[in-house]
Amino acid sequence: MITKDMTIMEVLQTNRNTAGVFASYNMGCIGCLAAHGETVEQAATHHGIDVDEMIEKLNEVCKG
Repeated sequence: MITKDMTIMEVLQTNRNTAGVFASYNMGCIGCLAAHGETVEQAATHHGIDVDEMIEKLNEVCKG
């Protein structure tokens, strides 16, 4: 299960398909150096994105 306190890299390592969710929000997380230390919540806040909505989409991708 993806949580908002996970780093972006942890999320990407959990399921490679999560990269598509980040891309859908115009977030270049895969190539970003901050992905190793920035949490999903921090990144979402930085980009003006609803973190709960993003977490829901990330978990949907992981389920199926």
